[in-house]
Amino acid sequence: NTEIKNLEKEVAENQAALDKATAIRQKQLAEFNAEEKDALEAISALKAAITVLSKHNSFLQMPKSHIVGVAASVQSQLQKHETLFAGVLTHAEKRALTSFMQSPEDYFDASPTFKQSYAPQSGEIFGILKQMLETFENNLSASQKEETANKKAYEDLKAAKENEIAAGQEQIDNKSQELADTDDKNAI
Repeated sequence: NTEIKNLEKEVAENQAALDKATAIRQKQLAEFNAEEKDALEAISALKAAITVLSKHNSFLQMPKSHIVGVAASVQSQLQKHETLFAGVLTHAEKRALTSFMQSPEDYFDASPTFKQSYAPQSGEIFGILKQMLETFENNLSASQKEETANKKAYEDLKAAKENEIAAGQEQIDNKSQELADTDDKNAI
C-alpha cells in the first residue's frame, strides 16, 4: 500500500511538472508569435520605405506625400521598437532621423551651401533605414532559432515525462495486482 501511494504521488508530481511545462511552452509560443508578427510588420514597413526611396535617386525627385509617408513609417517603427535600436543607432544617426521625421518635406529643401549636396543626406537616411532593416532581420532570425530550440526542448521534456508517467502507472498496476493477489492468499 505504501509503495502504491508513493508511486501515485510520483506520477502526480510528473503530471504536474508536465502541465507546468506545457503552460510555460504555451506562453513562450504566444510571446514568440507576437514578437514575430511585430518584426515581420517592421521589416515590411522598412522594406517599403527603402523601396520608395530607392525608386527616387534623391528626395528632391520624390513627391512630398511619399516623403511624409516614409517619415511616418520610420517614426512608428522607432517608437515601437525603441529599445531594439538603443544600441544600434548612433547619436548622429538618431539626430538625422529625428530631423527627417519632424519635417520630412523641409529636410532637403534648403539651398546647398558651398561643397554641400543633397546626396549625402539622402544617402545617410537610406543607409540608416537599411541598418534598421538588417537589425530587424537579424533579430527575427535569432528569435526563430530560439523558438525552434524551445520547441525541441519542450518536446524532449514532454516525451520524458510521459514515459515516466507511463512507467509509474505500470508499476502502480503491478503493485495493485500484487496487493490483490496477497489479499486473496491471506483471505484463504
